[in-house]
Amino acid sequence: MSTHPNTSGGFVPLTQHSHNGGAGNGSQGGGAGNGAALGGGLSVIERVSRVLSVIRPAVQADGGDIELAEITQDGIVRIRFHGACVGCPSSSATLRLGIERNLREHVPEVRKVEEATR
Repeated sequence: MSTHPNTSGGFVPLTQHSHNGGAGNGSQGGGAGNGAALGGGLSVIERVSRVLSVIRPAVQADGGDIELAEITQDGIVRIRFHGACVGCPSSSATLRLGIERNLREHVPEVRKVEEATR
């Protein structure tokens, strides 16, 4: 299952997502929220998008950005890096320690997170 294809066949960057009034609407406090805040009947893609919307400002502060490229049926989330993240030696640590850890904690359906191929 690919996520958020736009009309040109590509994927819409997270900055263009809007779920229930905006992904990062401040209702989650200082972190990615707890399981209850991310549950409540939201789809997997909505919950993944909400977690990523909390992580994105830290990535953007370092001159990079992240894009949700795909969520497979077997729970693999593929993230595409942009800006300063491309080629950065710390991007793999960001992917595993920041993005994957938070997604697996808050969206139990996520089994693994990997970088999407360009």
